[in-house]
Amino acid sequence: MKYKLLGKSGLRVSELCLGTLTFGEEWGTGASREESYKIFDVFVEAGGNFIDTANYYTGGTSEKIVGECIARDRDKFVVATKYTLHNKAGDINSCGNHRKNLLASLEGSLSRMKTDYVDILYLHAWDFTTPVEEIMKTLDSLIQSRKVLYIGISDTPAWIVSQANTLASLRGWESFIALQIEYSLIERAAERDLIPMAKAFEMSILAWGALGSGLLTGKYNKNNLDNPNYRLKEGSRRFTERNWKITETVVATAFELGCKPSHVALNWIRKKNSQIIPIIGARSSSQLLDNITALNNELPDSYYMQLEEVSKIELGFPHDFLESDNIKQVIFGGTYELLESFRK
Repeated sequence: MKYKLLGKSGLRVSELCLGTLTFGEEWGTGASREESYKIFDVFVEAGGNFIDTANYYTGGTSEKIVGECIARDRDKFVVATKYTLHNKAGDINSCGNHRKNLLASLEGSLSRMKTDYVDILYLHAWDFTTPVEEIMKTLDSLIQSRKVLYIGISDTPAWIVSQANTLASLRGWESFIALQIEYSLIERAAERDLIPMAKAFEMSILAWGALGSGLLTGKYNKNNLDNPNYRLKEGSRRFTERNWKITETVVATAFELGCKPSHVALNWIRKKNSQIIPIIGARSSSQLLDNITALNNELPDSYYMQLEEVSKIELGFPHDFLESDNIKQVIFGGTYELLESFRK
């Protein structure tokens, strides 16, 4: 395991982040407490120090188990948790981005993990009801109180993140240094605005869904969707002709390289953008170890380009419009080719 700086901070985090959505059996699909301990140990033994959880995961059990795991050496680990999703169903103020829920949610997370601080607190999802000023001022105050060291944001439109970080900069508040988004070979929409925005603000990107809900592991194909052991069923939004074609290419690439399809999918992300840190979760320690071994190899350029081609998306307006040759000629008056240092 190698390490990266998180955003434009000096915080060192492992190049893979352990997702703990599976810690706890309350949702019927996770790992037992004992297996969760084993998963955590495999990650740490490989050199991992970056842990991701949330107040909502398995009804709070995920945070409790994470707290038990990090208690052996709290300061060694970089622990990220999130707020926004409801703590009490039916309670109108026990959810959302506002100050009341933020403070209550954080206190609950600290209590469940039995720690005095979290390294990174994410806003989990944008609620379209809370003023950006309220959120950023409150998050800044939590950093000043030392209950939170850094802040990040997840599942939020790029224009809102840009507004928040610009406001924070102007007010002298702490800004978001990490962006958590869905990103994989079958979900590249973030390339339109979110990823360029993160680059502009020097934010690290945490990619959830890096294996496409299991589709990119190769275990699914058109002929085995009725298998009762599989969580994805016929009609899933994942099951499109485009995604089957991508999956078939991933599986064929893995066969030719002598590795697992999951390794191909993870190494495509690692090669695509050095800002991105994949979040990997597992329901067993052996499954996690299998994914970590992706670090032992790289994806050759020829295979990388094949995957780029089969999974490419249209960026849409204004991106494709501005990238067209005739528009470049009009904008630059025929001098675009002379601006070598400005090309993407």
